[in-house]
Amino acid sequence: MKVLVVNCGSSSIKYQLFEMPNRQVLSKGLVERIGERESAMSFTQGGQTHRRTCEVRDHEEAMALILETLLAGDGEAVLSDISQIKAVGHRVVHGGEAFTGSVLIDEKVIASIERVADLAPLHNPPNLVGIRAAMHEMPDVPQIACFDTAFHTTIPPVAYLYALPYELYEKFGIRRYGFHGTSHRYVARRAAEMLGRHKYDINCITCHLGNGSSAAAVRNGRSVDTSMGLTPLEGLVMGTRTGDFDPAILFYLADKGYDAATLNDMCNKKSGVLGLSGLSNDMRTLGEQARAGHKRAQLAIDVFCYRIKKYIGAYAAVLGRLDAVIFTGGIGENAADLRAKMCSELNLLGITIDEQRNSETVGREGRITTDASPTAVLVIPTNEEAAIANDTYELSQTA
Repeated sequence: MKVLVVNCGSSSIKYQLFEMPNRQVLSKGLVERIGERESAMSFTQGGQTHRRTCEVRDHEEAMALILETLLAGDGEAVLSDISQIKAVGHRVVHGGEAFTGSVLIDEKVIASIERVADLAPLHNPPNLVGIRAAMHEMPDVPQIACFDTAFHTTIPPVAYLYALPYELYEKFGIRRYGFHGTSHRYVARRAAEMLGRHKYDINCITCHLGNGSSAAAVRNGRSVDTSMGLTPLEGLVMGTRTGDFDPAILFYLADKGYDAATLNDMCNKKSGVLGLSGLSNDMRTLGEQARAGHKRAQLAIDVFCYRIKKYIGAYAAVLGRLDAVIFTGGIGENAADLRAKMCSELNLLGITIDEQRNSETVGREGRITTDASPTAVLVIPTNEEAAIANDTYELSQTA
């Protein structure tokens, strides 16, 4: 059974076509700069990667182009007819409190996604555009919504409520929601498999580290706390986002003449390791510059790693028993030196890094602690698309 997974942004659509249930990727690609005169498409199909420029006026045209590519693919077609696609899975960033898992999309689901769009204004509206475009092109095919927030709906009130007037939660839904849930769920489940445990018999801390980063505390296979909050701004230091900081700083800067739009832009786009280093939001660049003696590049790396270590310690206290710490995402999967730094001096948690294992485990699964280490530290490449494909396949069977 063929399942199409769609991740729609404001000016782009990423996609993968899976053969299910074995999760074989038949094709994957990206249409970007939608709405511009020179849109671009890149895709991998039949073992070949292709790139082309074209004018794509809107997301419906982009979806039509994707389907045309799957049928033609510059001579490497993977479909003989669109009817071979039996279900479409959509990444949706914010589901609010309404969705505790992936769901079959109907008008009520669309209305619910629209209602929480103000909590994710950069993500939910484009996600809806992608849903409507796919429904337009494939009106008789089941469409499934998979929410980034769903895995974190098991977080208890003690962890999701802010110490603000309670009526702000009642009126506006102001609380911790958390993000990257599909990734946290995927690596927690895979860690259980690697450790020979049932998926609901693992206590672990999952660290999704990339340009956007978050950590989650997982007790008995369920999320009980996570670092991102109402929005993806809270928590760990990120590529361009502040993470945790004293909110009174904003009031102070407002008194100095900064307006709300400027502060929002600063916190989301000009802070994080970019703001600290003054150089880049790419940890590879910062690593090169730090080794060349750039002090602020090294400072940005140190702050990034310190915040993660701090969250690992806090979440270990929340969980009580800790079976594993998991690193995933572009940085978590590839930056062995940063992993070692984050895990240094965590012997009290039963963590002792094996230097050779750590250095050899780059971009692949593996355990990077010593055999004697009571707590495992695992590197697990995330696969959010495969997780969405799994949910889509399972729900489509009952559609």
